[in-house]
Amino acid sequence: MSNSGLEPSKWGSEHGGRLVKLIEGADLAAAVTLQYFCGDSLQVEAKADDSPVTVADRTAEAQFRKFITESFPDDSLLGEEWGEVLGSSGYRWVVDPIDGTKSFIAGVPLYSTLVALEWDGEPIAGGIWIPALREAVVASRGLGCWYRSGSQQDWKRAAVSQKSEMGESIFVTTAIDSYSQVNALAKFESIQSEAWFTRTWGDGYGYLLVATGRADAMVDPIVNPWDVAAIKPVIEEAGGRFTDWEGVATSRSSNAVGTNGRIHDRILGILR
Repeated sequence: MSNSGLEPSKWGSEHGGRLVKLIEGADLAAAVTLQYFCGDSLQVEAKADDSPVTVADRTAEAQFRKFITESFPDDSLLGEEWGEVLGSSGYRWVVDPIDGTKSFIAGVPLYSTLVALEWDGEPIAGGIWIPALREAVVASRGLGCWYRSGSQQDWKRAAVSQKSEMGESIFVTTAIDSYSQVNALAKFESIQSEAWFTRTWGDGYGYLLVATGRADAMVDPIVNPWDVAAIKPVIEEAGGRFTDWEGVATSRSSNAVGTNGRIHDRILGILR
């Protein structure tokens, strides 16, 4: 059997068993967020940059860190809420326990849990979990991109859409005002005017939609490493393209665009 047909349930010893642990750890963190989602006692605090954070963010990340560290104590680990711990193995885990905290706080079920595994500074595997919708997509370099939905535990191959015309495409993004923060509102309006329609089904959920062929382009004007480390392998293994606005295939830039690949150059032309 070729690696491209090796589904996640058979990843076994790949990367020392880390791919299986990625799925188990993401399942764990996602389940923690659901314990607080739409809860009456959820308390919200403001971080130094005035962005919101909840006990759900911190608890989910803490549980993930504990789970991974018990299995791989020499791995590095970076998370949005608890910073970075350096290891010596060459592997680094990157976790965003709740990507879309504002959606989470508002009781909107489109928030995500993002987990990535890096080797030598490059993401080699990643997963996007949508806990409240019971959807997940996971990918590893050379092993494909796989989608799981609802109560089904079986993984099915995920693939981007075949649309090649902007006028047929669905364009998703996170927040329109973020374009204004980087003086790029006109670029958003240009993409929107060419797309078939536009929605703010953003954050990690937007990239999941692209990876499963339900949307065709997702654009982020402002990102952090934990926002996109998991995204790059997911989009690429689904057959799409993931770059920054300059067209560099990286998860270490301050902005991002993920598409089905066929309309990528046109969007880059606008963003540049």
